[in-house]
Amino acid sequence: MTDPATLHLQPAAPLAERVLLPGDPHRALAVAQALLDGPKMFNHNRGLWGYTGTARDGELLSVQSTGMGGPSAAIVVEELIDLGARTLVRIGTCGALREGLKLGELVTAAEVIATDGTSAALGAERRLTPDEALTSTLVAGGARPVTALTTDLFYDPRGDALVEWVADGADVVEMEAATLLAVADRRGVAAAVVLGVTDLLAAGGRERMPRAEVEPLGIALGEAGWAAVSR
Repeated sequence: MTDPATLHLQPAAPLAERVLLPGDPHRALAVAQALLDGPKMFNHNRGLWGYTGTARDGELLSVQSTGMGGPSAAIVVEELIDLGARTLVRIGTCGALREGLKLGELVTAAEVIATDGTSAALGAERRLTPDEALTSTLVAGGARPVTALTTDLFYDPRGDALVEWVADGADVVEMEAATLLAVADRRGVAAAVVLGVTDLLAAGGRERMPRAEVEPLGIALGEAGWAAVSR
């Protein structure tokens, strides 16, 4: 496939209609190795590693990294849909804004508050709803339903931002979910979000999950996403 129709993803293997979307390319590799039989690299252009292989039901499944933030995620999701993706689940990490959420806990976005520039540029509503069937499957699998908020900044200098987010109803914060849902809605495909808590922000500081525990959490996210798309 020397002349792909897409500009940024350069397919070197088939793309499945079902795609799991980690942000981190290394998580894409780890999840592909854990879930797929004979994974082949789908894309490596621009460091956005992606893989396709045979899932446990005998059908193809793809795992494609989106990079960090809405602009990168929007490009990847648009091009995946152009190439045939029809069901997409973000498998990412988040920071907990409220007490009661624990490091390593899996949550699923029942609603996403869009405060990011990419979703605004796409004309998205401020509050976005993921695919109901996918989300119900994630909840049935043990992920706690929450309201997620998408922002553009990981290192946010605005001291009052967290207070405003909580007042708006947000439970966790992350950087790509609203973009995924905005693009999916515009393009008419199913999308949902499952996240692992890696940071506790409720106390005004940041308690971070040890790095050695993040990769196993990524595999757990992959398992949860796989269970949703294989329903």
